[in-house]
Order: sequence, then structure tokens, then C-alpha cells
Amino acid sequence: MQEFFDRPDPAPGRGEVLIRVDVAGVNPLDHLLRSGPVDGLDGGRPFPRVLGMEAAGTVLALGEDVNGLEVGDAVFGFALTGGGTYAETTVLSAPHTARIPEGLSATVAATLPVAGTTAVDVLDQLGLPAGATVLVNGVGGGVGLAVARLAVGRGLRVIGTGSTAKREHAEAVGARFVDYTAEDVAAAARALVPDGFDAIVDLAGGSSLRTVAPLARDPRNVIAVGDMSVPDLGGRFVERRVDRENLERSARLALDGLLAPVITAVHPLSDAPAALAAVENGHASGKIVIRVA
Repeated sequence: MQEFFDRPDPAPGRGEVLIRVDVAGVNPLDHLLRSGPVDGLDGGRPFPRVLGMEAAGTVLALGEDVNGLEVGDAVFGFALTGGGTYAETTVLSAPHTARIPEGLSATVAATLPVAGTTAVDVLDQLGLPAGATVLVNGVGGGVGLAVARLAVGRGLRVIGTGSTAKREHAEAVGARFVDYTAEDVAAAARALVPDGFDAIVDLAGGSSLRTVAPLARDPRNVIAVGDMSVPDLGGRFVERRVDRENLERSARLALDGLLAPVITAVHPLSDAPAALAAVENGHASGKIVIRVA
């Protein structure tokens, strides 16, 4: 059950910062946290629990042993200790929080902790040279579009799969689009890249992953973001880095236009259930955020 409730401002613990939330990002993990504990992400906090893992805002107070951040800083980062971000104030893990650079909006910054850093991690892990081919399976969501845009910026040839509604956004970031509702994905992708793909980035999982995995020239270059069974296919799960350094790097890429998020909806906090529902159904295009302040 989802409902709004009042709570006092949380006190930042050791290694945490209290922030006033301006914008919160919405992610599939949010509804998983609603369903029950997730190791390493909920801080062991009991229900009722505030949802949300990423936010941008202003530092109001510092816990002990916080370095590199000051009260009044505009910041963005992860709520990895279960504080939640669909709220007027929350606590972020300081080692996983960075200053928002001048020129970057809080709205864009709030999309980077999950989608932005994931895109950087995937492509760093693959280490493909310019001119290589990559299939982004499930290109239309926040992470998929970020991967595609960053890959195009690195000189890669990108083919993305998705439903009809995702075509416009995928093509806008420079990907060649394959519509799984209108054609056989494997056959269409193979026609575009007959010799096989240098890499496959999977955001869809399940049977869809199993359909496209054989299209990779080397199964070790099949990287899954959500499906932990990918090693069964010879592939790998994405190696995540959620530290301040990677956040800062993502912000620089965003400033340079190489990691421009496709924000398709901005909801007020009062409309948070609708924002979460749009992501939960698995068919949301781009990135959805909640404007709090």
C-alpha cells in the first residue's frame, strides 16, 4: 500500500548528509523496495518506508566523518541506507553523493545516480573501440537511452530494440531502431549486423535476453543490467561503481551533452504514485522524475 505520511526530518548518521530534496528520480528498484527488504539498499529500516533511491537537493546538515561536502552545497546522490527520496528531506550516503556542477540543473542531476552511472559502467566494462557495434536490448527506458547516447558519443554503432512507442526517443539519441512488436528482433538485428554484434547490453532480461544473446560474436560481451542469470549464457552482470568519482564523471558527461537524459515526465510529489506506476509497468519511455521543492 502507498500513502503519504508526515515524519520528522531524519538525522544524518555517520557518513551521511541531510538534504532538502528538490528532485527525486524514479526507478524500477523503487517498487521492489516497496515489496520488501533488498540487501544493501534498505538500511534495515522497517515499514512504513519512504521510497526512492536517488535525488538532487541542498545539504542541510552533516553527520560525522563527512568529507568534501558542506552545508548549503547543491548535491546529488544515492539514498543507500534506506532514507528514501520521495520526501521533502532525506539522508544520502556521503561517499555516494557529489556536488552538482555549475550549469547542471537539479532535474538532470537527479537522473544520474542510477541511469547515468550505469551507462558509464556498462561501456567502461566493455571497453569497445570506435566503430564497434552494440545492441541495446530494451533501449527505451532511462538506462537504455543513456547507454545508447553515451555509446554513440564514443563512436559506436548502436542498434536498439523496443516497442513502437520507444522509436522516436531511440532514434533521437542516434540509435538504429528495431521494433519487437512489428518484426522478428533476432532476424532484423542480424540483417543489420550480419557478422554479429561486438557487444550486447541487456535491459529487458528473461526470454528477450535469451533471444538476442546468440547475436553476440563473443558471449562474454553480453552485459546484463537486471537479469542475474546472464552468466548461464556466458555473459556478465554489470559491475557497478556508485562512488563520488563516478557521479562527478557522469555530471561532466551530462554537461558536455554526452550523457543527456531523456526526461519524459516530471511529476509533483503529490503525484508520486502515478510516477512509480509508470515505471513499474515496465513500459515507461526515458526517465521519470518527481519535483519536490
